[in-house]
Amino acid sequence: MRCAMSETRDRILGMNLIGGVLCLDFTNTIGWRGGPDSDEKLYDYEDLIVWGRHAGALSERHGKELLKRAASEPARARATHQQAIALREALYRTFSSLSSGRSPRPIDVAQINAVVGDAYRHLRLAPRPPSGIAPRPPSGIAPRPSSGLAPLGGGFAWEWHEAEGALELPVWMVARSAAELLTSDSLGRVRECAGEKCDWLFLDASRNRSRRWCDMAECGNRAKARRNYARRRGGAAPRGAAARTGRGREA
Repeated sequence: MRCAMSETRDRILGMNLIGGVLCLDFTNTIGWRGGPDSDEKLYDYEDLIVWGRHAGALSERHGKELLKRAASEPARARATHQQAIALREALYRTFSSLSSGRSPRPIDVAQINAVVGDAYRHLRLAPRPPSGIAPRPPSGIAPRPSSGLAPLGGGFAWEWHEAEGALELPVWMVARSAAELLTSDSLGRVRECAGEKCDWLFLDASRNRSRRWCDMAECGNRAKARRNYARRRGGAAPRGAAARTGRGREA
């Protein structure tokens, strides 16, 4: 069991973060929903923290603090992990549906809304430092690379409030990311990988919005190999998207 847990952590730390935003990277913490070999990454709360560190959402210090709190509140940690998985699947179905031009299920939107509501109750507006003074990241949260630009006169930014040590913080961070993407102009760039056994989601940042694969080096090359094999055999290789009907399904 301990060896298996170590292997799971290694798989988390080896994950490619290709989603483009935190919430899409979170939906990609399971390999394939269409069969029994799902390659689940998040088996427990500790996995959730390992992923949060890997994704750059949590600092090392805050991750350790949350794990210490989880050890003292195991029931709450289990409930938070279950909430995270439920949110992940609701987000997947919602973004998968939207990427293919279908309406998301109201029950999934309601589930996302419930977590978003919890998250925004722990956010507040805080003044930014004047131009030329580097902003201080919220306590425990890993700093993100700065663009080098700061608004004249400071301005305001969202800051986590009374969230220090809250086991639900990683889930709230994902929910906030999802809310921002769902209400942004980038929503139309959400794509689902066309790989035959891949349902990873990503933002298509290509100029002509033609990206089909989560990773050309993996899913793209496998599809190319299948097409070449089919041509040599005189047949036609099935297209990944067409071969996987029922995406975003209710199951």
